Amino acid sequence: ADGMIGGIETDWARLSPHVAVVGPDDAAPRPAVLLFHGCGGVQEHLFDYARDLADRGLRVFVVDSYAPRGWSRPYALATVCTGLAFRGPARAADVLAAVWGVSQRSDVDATRLALAGWSHGAWSINELMARDLPPEAEGLLSGVRALGCVYAYVGPGATRAAWRRGAPALVIAAEKDHLASPAQQARAYSSLQALGHEVETWLAAATHAFDQPGVTFPMRRDEAMAAECRRRLAEFFAARLG
Repeated sequence: ADGMIGGIETDWARLSPHVAVVGPDDAAPRPAVLLFHGCGGVQEHLFDYARDLADRGLRVFVVDSYAPRGWSRPYALATVCTGLAFRGPARAADVLAAVWGVSQRSDVDATRLALAGWSHGAWSINELMARDLPPEAEGLLSGVRALGCVYAYVGPGATRAAWRRGAPALVIAAEKDHLASPAQQARAYSSLQALGHEVETWLAAATHAFDQPGVTFPMRRDEAMAAECRRRLAEFFAARLG
């Protein structure tokens, strides 16, 4: 058990200098939301979400998986986005470490946490939820009360295993997603429903990465859909975290 937690602590020590914190300027133990970027790395649109969540009294942590590893955006686009390196199962360790690290903070209520991931980030969350974990790691995830999965990568190589744990989820799929159809999204989260958790789905009339700046064909940023996505995610988390 000590070995498992020791590894998580080491992972968090590497990640924590690169985690941005957005939220009310106080020391109160507030519910927290952890945001996990897509394969292109942390971009400004994640801070749009963070500010909307902070406006509702939540503390938000934007977790950068690339800066601790010394990876640039061009490197990530060439390797992670193409599936050559750092797939979802490997990054699941970052998700677990971030949950542990954030839970240690006195300004966080560790019994009221939410996880949100975009594309590769959602893939990483999904892999963690389907993984066999030792009891001490199960305990770490007991405070996770809600999940946000935004155009999750659920294509070739993504887990097909049934989830072992979870929480109520908002699944945001895109009608014109070239990486995963709405039907694939539904199948990916069916085992979460089988565990008895609510899965709310919103189908955006948009492409993959519709909320990101600077995307190229076949993806396209859609301002209206991006604003609606932020609103829905903020309302979902605020309702479930209190």
